[in-house]
Amino acid sequence: MVYNVIGTMSGSSLDGLDIVFAELTEIRGQWTYAIKASESLPYEPEWVEKLAQATTLPARDYLLLHTAYGHYTGQRILSFIEKNQLDHKVHFIASHGHTTFHIPSAKTTAQLGDGAAITAVTGLPVITDLRAVDVALGGQGAPIVPIGEKYLLPGYQYWLNLGGIANVSAQLPDQFVAFDICPANRVLNSLAAALNKPYDDGGALAAGGVADVVLLNQLNSLPYYAASWPKSLANDFGTDTILPMIAPLRISVQGKLRTYVEHIAVQVAQAVKALKENMPEGPGKMLVTGGGAFNTFLVNTIQQRLEPLGITVEVPDALTVNFKEALIMALIGTLRWRQEDNILSGVTGASRDSINGALWTSR
Repeated sequence: MVYNVIGTMSGSSLDGLDIVFAELTEIRGQWTYAIKASESLPYEPEWVEKLAQATTLPARDYLLLHTAYGHYTGQRILSFIEKNQLDHKVHFIASHGHTTFHIPSAKTTAQLGDGAAITAVTGLPVITDLRAVDVALGGQGAPIVPIGEKYLLPGYQYWLNLGGIANVSAQLPDQFVAFDICPANRVLNSLAAALNKPYDDGGALAAGGVADVVLLNQLNSLPYYAASWPKSLANDFGTDTILPMIAPLRISVQGKLRTYVEHIAVQVAQAVKALKENMPEGPGKMLVTGGGAFNTFLVNTIQQRLEPLGITVEVPDALTVNFKEALIMALIGTLRWRQEDNILSGVTGASRDSINGALWTSR
């Protein structure tokens, strides 16, 4: 079967909306993909502010934003369809939305982007709420990309995503597992903003700084890092826990960036070390994707920390790096369309595998 699907993703780093049009093919349980069109659309400053402040809004205003962001997303998708001449070629849309409240302990998760609004604008079937059933079943609802790594990106033992949050997936002998490691681009971009930079291009700023050992030890001592998987992080862990530890310190911005790069690398290495205890001995390969894969200094620092563990880091082509998450949202939506499990309980800790996604149609 061949499915022509649009997938969208809005990451916690608030850098914009990623859209892909993918051809997904399934033959006897084996999946392949081809990204036929893609675009990364930066958020206008007013939308960055709206999304960043969403969790502080009264209920009425939050619901109005949910609707408005759905119409906004629908208009962006419609423009994408027109630009790439995709009329009558798209079977359906899988929209992740923008995560706001993510509280697995209360079996609650929320993503902005009303599916009814998206289908009203585009006239196409839309699948949203891609985490809700897993969370209701006691799962962390995150990470959800591992099923895409398992089906679409085989050949590795580890998959590291360096997005707003860094998360890792691994193929253990008896199950596929994944968990959030630590905040990544969300913190790095916030630190770079102090120098009026949207991000630290290639990690050049961090490379010119000196790590603060005291701060590094404090960051590495946070209780979350001692917890075992499955586990996940809310977006506000970076903004409400990490940044307040860093921002007031009388350290140069370059020094703060260097310290945080070291922190990410340390936590990645600790996560891999824990995973290796459950895997056969020998060398392994890690595929690194997400926006942070373009941060050369960060990737090299992670590689240095992983060398003693026998792990080699690989970064794929730029298209896969840029649009992996939107591509996997398309796959998750396709599995929902087929009424097949699309979130793995071995990853999230839910009571069972589950089919996630609300289907919206205008006809």
